[in-house]
Amino acid sequence: MRLTYTSDVWYKNAVVYCLDVETFKDGNGDGVGDFRGLTQEIDYLAGLGVTCLWLMPFFPTPNKDDGYDITDFYSIDPRLGTLGDFVEFMRTASDRGLRVIADLVVNHTSDQHPWFKESRSGRDSPRRDWYVWSDTPEPDDPKQVVFPDKEDSVWEYDEGSGQYYLHSFYRHQPDLNVGNPEVRDEIARILGFWMELGLSGFRVDAVPFLIENVNPQLANPHEFLADLRAFMTRRKGGSILLGEVNLPYKDLVRYFGDGLGDQITMCFDFIGMQRAWLSMARSDAGPLASALRERPEPPKDCQWAMFLRNHDELTLDKLTKAEQKEIFAAFGPSKDMQIYDRGLRRRLPSMLGGDLRRIKMAYSLLFSLPGTPVIFYGEEIGMGENLDEEGRMAVRIPMQWSKDGGFSQAEPVREVPEGSFAPDRVNVADQKRDTSSLLRWFQLLIERYRECPELAWGEYTVLDTGHPAVIAHRSDADGATVVVAHNLCDTAQDVELKLAGLERYRLTDLLVDGTVDVSADGVVQLPMGPHGCRWLRAAPPEIAPEDASVKAR
Repeated sequence: MRLTYTSDVWYKNAVVYCLDVETFKDGNGDGVGDFRGLTQEIDYLAGLGVTCLWLMPFFPTPNKDDGYDITDFYSIDPRLGTLGDFVEFMRTASDRGLRVIADLVVNHTSDQHPWFKESRSGRDSPRRDWYVWSDTPEPDDPKQVVFPDKEDSVWEYDEGSGQYYLHSFYRHQPDLNVGNPEVRDEIARILGFWMELGLSGFRVDAVPFLIENVNPQLANPHEFLADLRAFMTRRKGGSILLGEVNLPYKDLVRYFGDGLGDQITMCFDFIGMQRAWLSMARSDAGPLASALRERPEPPKDCQWAMFLRNHDELTLDKLTKAEQKEIFAAFGPSKDMQIYDRGLRRRLPSMLGGDLRRIKMAYSLLFSLPGTPVIFYGEEIGMGENLDEEGRMAVRIPMQWSKDGGFSQAEPVREVPEGSFAPDRVNVADQKRDTSSLLRWFQLLIERYRECPELAWGEYTVLDTGHPAVIAHRSDADGATVVVAHNLCDTAQDVELKLAGLERYRLTDLLVDGTVDVSADGVVQLPMGPHGCRWLRAAPPEIAPEDASVKAR
């Protein structure tokens, strides 16, 4: 497979780091994170090796849904700073070579947004059709209710105007009507505004809800996504849309653009994520291997975004009830760890019991899976969750910079965990000084991932390992090959891999010093420790090992 690496497709082997400005670093001592604090830590993020920052919503908000209920798409929440602070942050990030994308939450607004206040002022309001109204809404389908613990309908009656408005999420978040061309034009203006201030793209929240729940129905809802993508490309080449599309593969591929690749640039692999957790719960590579084999190849210049955890609940909705129960039993047995009867509100390190060997294996798996890795702030040091916080807020806790927290000189906006995941045990300062820490492991994984573009760009093949607990695949591009293997169980395994076309090659380990040779018939014997991981670069026998890879530091 011949590939051309250009900056226009920088996202194909980027490392995306998601953070909430409010909980990352307080720069003015009021207990709330802000852009000044974030700017102070740009060097930390650049040193970690991430290449793209994904910012959760930072717009003005009543904060009933952690900032996803927006009252002004053209400004900064005063608690987080000013537009001037934002511009200074963008300048500093650009100076360190970091791209920035932001959450695009335009499927709804806050009910306090001036647009909605005008819309509900009367049926003859100029902005009435900016939202979805009905005299007699269709009966609710229980599957439409996204938050069943908070809402029992997607329609809310408005006393003032005598109609119902649609809210796919909370009742205080009325849905915008993308079927209205004025709304579509306004969304384009929002994108254009923030791109002028330096953003390289947007993570599009709940994409199917954005284009499906419109009135009147669009003849082709996907044309709107294609129009947005074309607008962004005209304004800034290389800009991206990262889509939250939690659908089966056969339905999801349409969001890339029906083979044209002209809509969503990258889509999260929710199926692969959920199967990965099932594999880890069972110590059985089968579910993840089947997902990788089933997953369609995205159109040219599109990409899969890989993740194991993010800012929301860890949704398991594409698994059977029996499979969900397996994961609950393994990683979240208490009811307070579960949410919506379909997911978990825990972070990965606590789900794995703080077992550093297992945690390191899980993140090695993430970075080696075919696609672009996306990580959530604090994962690099193994932060846990605070189950005393409500719902999904359990994982959105203050970043732990030092033994005393280091997030703020004042009382932080949210409480940090206690016990084994408290700041005095899990923090950046200590792990910077510990060469065996999870932070140092992340730096190594990111460095190796960036040195192995085959993992993101290449054609991958899932390999037969002969052991149910071991998953392995190879990625080939431009005549180069990287082979990776992960042992999902707590006992050592000796794995035999058949590597066609690599007869008599030498495999050099990229995570530790060492080599292993492929036999004349293309077979390699690969010892795997408990929860072990191997990344191996293939080189012809005439190339010395030291020339085939960079030694691990």
